[in-house]
Amino acid sequence: MVSTRQRSTVAVVGAGAAGALVAVQLCEAAARRRTPLDLVLIDPAAEAGRGTAYATEVPEHRLNVPVGGMSCYPDDPGHFRRWLCRHGESTVTAADFASRHRFGSYLADTLGRAIITAHGTVAVRRLRTTAGNCADTADGRLALTLADGGTVTADSVVLATGPAAGTAGWAPAELRGSDRFVTDPWAPGALDAVDPADDVLLVGTGLTAVDLALVLDRPGRTVHAVSRSGLLPRPHAVAPLPPVPPPPGLGALPLHRLRPALRRHLAAVLRDHGDWRPAFDGLRPGIAALWQGLTDEERAEFLARDATRWNVHRHRMAPATAEAVARARAARRLRIHAGRIAAAEPLEDGRLVVRLADGRELTVARVVDCTGPGLRMDGADDPLWGGLIADGLAVPGPLGIGVATDAGRLRDGQGRTERPLFTLGAPRRGELWETTAIPEIRVQAKEIAEAVLAPLTPARPAGRRRPTDQFGLPLSTHAAAATAFRTGLGRVVTVRAKAAEAFARSVELDPGFALGHAALALLGHESGADVDVSRALADAQRSAAERGDERERSFVDVVTRRVRAHDGGPASADDGDRALVDHLDRFPGDAFALGIAVPTIAFSGVGDLDGSLALRLVEHTAPAYDGHWFHTSLLAFVRQEQGRIDEAGALARVALAAEPASGHAVHALAHVHYESGAHRDGRDWLDGWIGGQGRGAVHRAHFSWHVALHELALDDTEAVRRRWFAQLAPRQVNGVRALVDSGSLLWRARMSRNWTGRVPVEGVLDAVARDLVERPATAFTALHSAVALTAAGDLPALRRLRTHAAGADPVQREVVVPLCRALEAVLEERWTTAVTGLRALLPSLRKVGGSAAQREVVEETLLYALMEAGHSDAARHLLEERLDRRASPLDRRRLADLPA
Repeated sequence: MVSTRQRSTVAVVGAGAAGALVAVQLCEAAARRRTPLDLVLIDPAAEAGRGTAYATEVPEHRLNVPVGGMSCYPDDPGHFRRWLCRHGESTVTAADFASRHRFGSYLADTLGRAIITAHGTVAVRRLRTTAGNCADTADGRLALTLADGGTVTADSVVLATGPAAGTAGWAPAELRGSDRFVTDPWAPGALDAVDPADDVLLVGTGLTAVDLALVLDRPGRTVHAVSRSGLLPRPHAVAPLPPVPPPPGLGALPLHRLRPALRRHLAAVLRDHGDWRPAFDGLRPGIAALWQGLTDEERAEFLARDATRWNVHRHRMAPATAEAVARARAARRLRIHAGRIAAAEPLEDGRLVVRLADGRELTVARVVDCTGPGLRMDGADDPLWGGLIADGLAVPGPLGIGVATDAGRLRDGQGRTERPLFTLGAPRRGELWETTAIPEIRVQAKEIAEAVLAPLTPARPAGRRRPTDQFGLPLSTHAAAATAFRTGLGRVVTVRAKAAEAFARSVELDPGFALGHAALALLGHESGADVDVSRALADAQRSAAERGDERERSFVDVVTRRVRAHDGGPASADDGDRALVDHLDRFPGDAFALGIAVPTIAFSGVGDLDGSLALRLVEHTAPAYDGHWFHTSLLAFVRQEQGRIDEAGALARVALAAEPASGHAVHALAHVHYESGAHRDGRDWLDGWIGGQGRGAVHRAHFSWHVALHELALDDTEAVRRRWFAQLAPRQVNGVRALVDSGSLLWRARMSRNWTGRVPVEGVLDAVARDLVERPATAFTALHSAVALTAAGDLPALRRLRTHAAGADPVQREVVVPLCRALEAVLEERWTTAVTGLRALLPSLRKVGGSAAQREVVEETLLYALMEAGHSDAARHLLEERLDRRASPLDRRRLADLPA
């Protein structure tokens, strides 16, 4: 345990990628846990996050891992891709390879945002110098002596120094003593003296040599590259396949049996998939275990016999890089040699004659060491590591590679790990082998942050009174954040705008408030709020695990399942809905959860075949609300869906008397007016509410759509057009609401002859992402996509939607596929086919979700097809049935227009 001082100090030596990732995790975790911390970053570089690897500004220098594998966060793999999308690369995919400089910018930006998030909890200092020594202090802390003469005393020290420098021990003495030998090609100005006409020899043919070859490549110059194998890294696939895990039990095999087992695995994957890469990628999660299962003698044998071929297949080139290398080789500007350098002699003009062991000679102006970093940490070039090992605070790792650790905590000369002294990345290579890439380092960074902060985070006092939401449920946060959360929840239950802003304020005040993050993720996912859903969800999961109570963890799990179900995750949509119902069974007073659970109330299109689920949820949760207007408004909506119109109207009015801004009650009453045929009263009342209490309503356009339905029923052509252009045109409505409300209204207006001329549905479709139109996630959205495409007369897109629906969920296959076929018949004026298909669909329409008023567009289309087909008796029968349900001047006019 640390001392009783209020703030602890953590020093991170090195602010390249590894140091930046540790600092990000420390800042964010300390802020979530409200653990006061002083964080000192020690690195001479001008900008944190870049280090040597990501400081290059050469655009051809690309990452060797696809974008999807380079997130700073192990639990949020899409973070880097989303960052690129927000910073000018909107079309980037997870399989693309970004420039290394862009990744450095991403690291720096992510660290900067983490520091801002943690402001007030974590104080960050940046020291532009190096650490030369680390020693124990009398009080159990660690003292770092800096190159500028200063000292930093810290409770914990993280050594994020990156790989050790190479030694150039392979080079003949005459080459090491030449001023034409470049030992560090990444040092500032290292290649400035190379004349454009100079031939150059690169020693090494790995990824460093590839990068330098691209920098040096130009007409008139020959770049030679030599290594003992003469092998270049293999390229990544342009269209990568998923990893294929190896067969179980490999970790227990000795090397002489492991080697053929891996060859069989590679051969099988190549045979089955036509590519060996998925086999290597499938090995990656278990490489450390395989390495640790070998004896030191077997590891040494691997390094001597297998390491080169392993590296060229495992550490691959980006496809664009491989193409550039291939072009340079084809033009003979890049020449690869297998061999070993035996000698080097200077010529009178300053050039060097480099002789290989087999007698070949190469005459070049410069020789560049591209053999990569060293494996040992006790070299004289690094006084910090050399001193730690000399003083017994650290010991070399297996085979002298790196240093020995226990989960990143350094072992000392007696094998102890008591000191708060940590490392990650390359220094752990002797123990892990594969530990120098971002996917491994980010996991280690998270583990180190946990180990550093665990003893500093106080347990929550038992019995401590927590603030509550307006329904009496406790919140794991402080009073100020709870106030912001209550504001957001109040806006959610009244269906008013700016709830996301209030929840964002709650997590700004308390970055570890799980419910605030989960609420943001849910609003972004289900209501289209401007939220980075994946990031908010990851923050919710971290915070819930650290500080959440049982109800909060359950709610976060519900949100996780719903997001993953609709975003292509392993869960199904039913799984997300079941989790929500189970949550409400356990926590019936969770108003946020109830508001999204009742079908259609949150405008999500959740299906409920017979209304029993919604009714059960509302009735089961009633005791928790004791007649609260919010619950009453939900009950009103369920009652109108059951056809209990009078009861629904009475309940909605009770709720509105208590809270005039209640969007749920307004929504229920809008349906009551429509289903009871009170079109004039409904139009006037709802239009007045939109202009008054409804000004701040979420989905205001949906309420305008309800007014327009009344105007359609009243056969008021001019009113429908005015309403559409003023409140439902694309400049007012975008996304799924444009499909569900604006597009469907245009189609209804056209079929009822309340829109003459060409309907402006193309603008609606332009306001919606094409994937949402042609590859919708839910049957509810798919139904409205089909309607909008029919209104636009886009037969090819309608057929593409049908193809998508045929491979989607069961409801899309059962309802949307035949709906598309029927609508295709409408566009092709095959009226009898259209009538047959539409009529057969009516009994199963409820499965798509939404309200009866929304689904009625299909019945409207059937009526239109009947009249176009000349089936007057069937049309008359349908119109008379509709008029028996509710009054409608429009239907009376259509009935009168039918031939006798």
